[in-house]
Amino acid sequence: MIFKQIESGGDRNYAYFIACKKTAQAALIDPSPDPFKVINAIQSEIKIGKIIFKYIINTHSHCDHSAGNDHFRNYEKSRKAEFINCEPGLKVKDGEVLKLGEVELVFIHTPGHTPDSICIKAQEKLITGDTLFVGKVGGTYSREEALAEFESLKKIMMLPPGTEVWPGHNYGVETSSTIGFELKNNPFVERLKDFNEFLWLKKNWAQYKQEHGIK
Repeated sequence: MIFKQIESGGDRNYAYFIACKKTAQAALIDPSPDPFKVINAIQSEIKIGKIIFKYIINTHSHCDHSAGNDHFRNYEKSRKAEFINCEPGLKVKDGEVLKLGEVELVFIHTPGHTPDSICIKAQEKLITGDTLFVGKVGGTYSREEALAEFESLKKIMMLPPGTEVWPGHNYGVETSSTIGFELKNNPFVERLKDFNEFLWLKKNWAQYKQEHGIK
């Protein structure tokens, strides 16, 4: 598998490129907000591997993750790609698996930050969008959204500790981590046994960050 994390502009956004080495079938995840920056970052893979994109995927519908969709609907290499979790596009079920050559993409519904938030697992790598950052979690704006995110985080924390976490923004202390690292070091994850504690941290995050020296 070829895997590449791409700085894609915006507010420290990340896009992700995944391809099967054998078949050259590829997927782009969250190719926004600067699609030209994304294309430039993968020019060598496109030229050398004769890559053809099979899927364009959004982890959720916020414009900093989806605004590049129209560009890739018209881009030569991705005109025939299937759009996943996009508008318009194919909606996937929780636990659904799509093939990318010899690579399996497993889709995990993780509502909370948005109702349509998903994570995508490719082998040992988990692309988490705005559900989970390194040492932090995605924003929510109501008790109901926070509860949905609480349940979503509990679900992905059941993955093996060595599963790599690849977030939608460079908001954490590192550009990636693991489930094991988050279990030990993420204050939100530490509170997944008690929703009231989790919600308290959400409401008091600015103060907590200041007190604990978190940027």
